[in-house]
Amino acid sequence: MAAAAAAAREKGKAVKRAESKSPFVLGSIVRIFMKNFLTYTVCEVRPGPNLNVVVGANGTGKSSIVCAICLGLAGKPAFLGRADKIGLFVKQGCMKGIVEIELFKSPDNIIITREIYVVNNASVWFINGKPATLRTVEEKIADLNIQVDNLCQFLPQDKVGEFTKLSKTELLEATEKSIGSPEMYQFHCELKNFREKERELENLCREKTTSLEKMKQRVERYKQDVERYHECKRHVDLIEMLERKRPWVEYENVREQHEEVKRCRNQAKKELKSLKEMQAPWTRRIQEAEENLNNLDVQTRDVTAEIRNISQKCKEKQDALEMKDKQIEEINQAFRMKKDEETNRQKKIYQTQKIIEEWQNELDVMAVGENLQPQIDAVNTELKKLQEEKANIDNDISDLRAEKTNHEREEKRISDRLGQLNNIMHMKEENLKMRFRDTHSALMWLRNNRDKFKKKTCEPMMLEINMKDSRHAKYVENHISSNDMRAFVFECQEDMETFLVEVRDRQKLRVNAVCAPAESCAENLPSRPVEELHQYGFYSYLRELFDAPPPVMSYLCNQYHVHNVPVGTQKTRDMIERVIQETNLRQMYTAEEKYVVKVSSYTKQNLSSNICLKEAQYLTSSVDTEERGQLENQRQDISNTLKSLDARLTALFDRQKLLDHKDNKLRQEKKELLGRGNRRRQLESKIGVKYDSLRQLEQDAIDLEKEFQLANVKIKEINKQKSELVTELKHLMRRIVPLNVVKVDLAFQMTRVTAEKNRLQSEYKEGTVQLRALQQRFHELDNRKQLLYEKCMELMKQARQVCRLGPDQGFPEEFKVAFQTLPNTLEEIDAFLNEEKTRASCFTGLSASVVEEYNKQTQEIQQLTEYLEEKKNELNNYKQNISQVKEKWLNLLKVMIEQINGKFSKFFSSMQCVGEVDLHMENEEEYEKYGIRIRVKFHSSTELHELTPYHQSGGEKTVSTMLYLMALQELNRCPFRVVDEINQGMDPMNERRVFEMVVETACKKRTSQYFLITPKLLQNLTYNDKMTVLFVYNGPFMLETYKWNIKQFKRRQRHLSSMTES
Repeated sequence: MAAAAAAAREKGKAVKRAESKSPFVLGSIVRIFMKNFLTYTVCEVRPGPNLNVVVGANGTGKSSIVCAICLGLAGKPAFLGRADKIGLFVKQGCMKGIVEIELFKSPDNIIITREIYVVNNASVWFINGKPATLRTVEEKIADLNIQVDNLCQFLPQDKVGEFTKLSKTELLEATEKSIGSPEMYQFHCELKNFREKERELENLCREKTTSLEKMKQRVERYKQDVERYHECKRHVDLIEMLERKRPWVEYENVREQHEEVKRCRNQAKKELKSLKEMQAPWTRRIQEAEENLNNLDVQTRDVTAEIRNISQKCKEKQDALEMKDKQIEEINQAFRMKKDEETNRQKKIYQTQKIIEEWQNELDVMAVGENLQPQIDAVNTELKKLQEEKANIDNDISDLRAEKTNHEREEKRISDRLGQLNNIMHMKEENLKMRFRDTHSALMWLRNNRDKFKKKTCEPMMLEINMKDSRHAKYVENHISSNDMRAFVFECQEDMETFLVEVRDRQKLRVNAVCAPAESCAENLPSRPVEELHQYGFYSYLRELFDAPPPVMSYLCNQYHVHNVPVGTQKTRDMIERVIQETNLRQMYTAEEKYVVKVSSYTKQNLSSNICLKEAQYLTSSVDTEERGQLENQRQDISNTLKSLDARLTALFDRQKLLDHKDNKLRQEKKELLGRGNRRRQLESKIGVKYDSLRQLEQDAIDLEKEFQLANVKIKEINKQKSELVTELKHLMRRIVPLNVVKVDLAFQMTRVTAEKNRLQSEYKEGTVQLRALQQRFHELDNRKQLLYEKCMELMKQARQVCRLGPDQGFPEEFKVAFQTLPNTLEEIDAFLNEEKTRASCFTGLSASVVEEYNKQTQEIQQLTEYLEEKKNELNNYKQNISQVKEKWLNLLKVMIEQINGKFSKFFSSMQCVGEVDLHMENEEEYEKYGIRIRVKFHSSTELHELTPYHQSGGEKTVSTMLYLMALQELNRCPFRVVDEINQGMDPMNERRVFEMVVETACKKRTSQYFLITPKLLQNLTYNDKMTVLFVYNGPFMLETYKWNIKQFKRRQRHLSSMTES
């Protein structure tokens, strides 16, 4: 849609351009179109080809036009100094904005359109209605020499002060880009690049020359080392040949030893064989003695086993006899027990008869029982009353205990909840201690010294404020300053001064304190009920979102108007324009933003600003003080109730103890009465029981004679068995005696045979010593022969390895020839070898790498010499190029600076001041440090001073900047220049002079287009027919852009004038 509108406007313009030659220069701005951009809903501006003075009150949208020119021509938001995101330039409440710039170009103008989207801060570009990339747009603009980032061409309001901060170098580059020919800035860049390359080449040549000299010196040193290395090599080769021959000589020596040892071993073997033949008879006799001794030992073991078997059977018979003796003893013990039992039965019968006789006598003398029933009934009645009273007391105690348990359970629940609340309060205090240590120290002092204050003192607000919902903490924290969040609140000024003298002056703590208003504002009513704001998404005022002590709430209502600041939702954010217009609220909160509304001093319109809310830091952990107070009161009430219940229980326990005492006394009395009535019946019953017991004892009589006869029968039977066991034991004893005799005889025989064997071994031992010695010598010679053989093989292997010979390879002839010239003994070889090694060791620090390094260095010297010659030629070429480009650039630069200086000096002279512009250089060869120096003098009594951000006053810097830009105007090759509110720091006289110069300079034929933005103009200024004045107004009664028709206004004016004349 935007593309179609742009195409239609392009077509209309093309027709007008065809009518006559346009006064616009190439790249001038023909038209500016804005939609939903900053303060504009829809606006179209058509500037003139020369001077354009944009006039309007502050806040009407003058600088919005400047922003549109910059952003519409691919400028960066940061250059304007307003915002760093492009989406912030879209009108508030809109999601998309459009900026369209029409630039003059023959035959067809260029229309550049930029659509700005709030989401993702994205932009879409069009050129003449067709989609384009940012790079394409930048190339088109660069072709027209438009530089919106050059302060010499484009000077927005927020960048005016930065012009004087430009360094000389930056001013030179900006001026070159602005009015110099394209070749000038190109020459300057080439010179800087050439100079940089020249420096690099000079440094490189210097480094390489130094390196070359060092390498040559090093090679000269290497030459001597190489000669010494070759001499050393000759000694090393001789050492190597000696080391090759030495293992062969060593092998030959060991081989000769092996042959000698082998001969001695064979001789020892023959002698050993002869000695063994001589020892054979003694050996046979000793073997016969050992066989006889073994036979006797077998017979002895057999006899011993038989004796052991018979002995075991004897022991079994003896154990059986002992068992029979125990059985007889058990029978006698059982008879004795029967006898004792019968004696005890007779004693019990006597005792029972005696007890029956005593009880019968007592029964005979006992009178007839008296009537005790009335006394027993009276006692029973008293006991029944006591039981009823005790039951009532037990019920009361049970009820009181149940009630006490319930109260204790409730007390525990309340204590647990208070513990949770205290933990939250502790967390808040720890947060305070971590962030504001001085404030925490003052808090500890306050808690220990509350008695020093006359009225109530409140702790820091971040501890006293308790959010009803932690999600709302961000609104309160963003509304109340951090200093007040950690401030103590006092009800009277005197208490606050006492506190501050102590903590600030004496303890040197950095704390804040405030005093609540004398008249409480805590109950102030809002300007309107919150129900009236529900339609806009508001649901509460700030005051309703938290609890605080009355002094704190009073201070916040008085200082921050928390009772009159509403909090809304996303719905409020979506309709914020309507909310601002209809509610007249000065502060409000949406879901994530805070809005502040002010009234413009010029237009009396509402100006709003908004900021994003920061996350809450202090109030996320909240304690419900009302709940805490209620819980404390409940815990006190329960404590009092528990004390009352304990007192009542104590009284009931005392009464219960008294009743128990009475009950025990009555029961004892009843027991005695009942005992007196039941004694006769008890005696009669006891006598009957004793008669039954007596009859039973008489029936349990034991016949001792019969029991004695039975015991004798059993004992006779056991004695018969014992006689049989004794007979068997005698037979076994007769068998064991001959066996013991045989065993003794065998022992005598073994002793005799053992003595004979020892005698033979003693005689044999004398010949064995010589045999062992000969065997040991034979084994030693055999072992040594084997070791020498292995050593020969090992030395042979080593010798072949040293000579690098294969397993089947013959001994080379060259080694035979070389070995003949060398010594033939190890001693001579070792002496010769040590001598050569000593000579070789004199050549220390030499290796084959010396020769390699020598050859390598020689080659590198040749390569480096060629490379150095090449770089020197390249350096000479660069110097020639620099000389040529420098001449061209300085000629152009000096002409440009002379022209600027002429214009600049002329403008200053017309103001009775002095101004000069010259070329500044520290070093003729340092092209990156060339710069333009501006020197000014505003008073005849002073000298010329360089224009700096610090030396001149604000007005003097503004005048100097404006005159420098005017000096560039006639020389400028850029299509337009924008200066925003540069006249604000000038006095009226300078402002008038500068304005007249701007009009004179900018209204010349075929000069660049000029935009001068200002909120006001002096009266009776000089104007020119070629200048265009654009008045910017803003308000609810403005005509729409498409209804604004200058020609129609002029016709109406002429009509009214004619009517007045007639």
